[in-house]
Amino acid sequence: MVDWGFTHRAWEKWASINIGSSGEPLKAALLLNYDPSGPSRLMSVIAEQQGIKVKPVDLYPFLDFIRRNNLHTECFLIGQNEYLATSIHEHWFCARCVNTSKPAGEGAIVMQTAAFLLVAMYEGSIGSASRAMAAVDQFAWQLSRRNL
Repeated sequence: MVDWGFTHRAWEKWASINIGSSGEPLKAALLLNYDPSGPSRLMSVIAEQQGIKVKPVDLYPFLDFIRRNNLHTECFLIGQNEYLATSIHEHWFCARCVNTSKPAGEGAIVMQTAAFLLVAMYEGSIGSASRAMAAVDQFAWQLSRRNL
């Protein structure tokens, strides 16, 4: 069972120091309720979001992409950005935006925990990706301490 009080407090604290426009490692992030063994008709609900405004229906193609597990052969959309997975691991993957207008590029890190998908978006290249990964890993570790 998800401890919503803990999850919300942890998100608020983490997001306040990691998501923003100047100096923070992430430009936006989403925390999605996700149960891969649940019925597909039960669309995941957005638990938290910052730096981006999306509706659950907007995320259906992304969640379908995750369920199909063809990470290495397909692109996915978050908002107006199209991403291609570049590094795939057991519980997380990195992706680069293929339609960005930013000179240094944009990327995303998607990490699955026991109860959530954490989607974090950043601007920049390798250095930015490293900072973003550290931020994502920090929050995922907090969730995993509660088996979330």
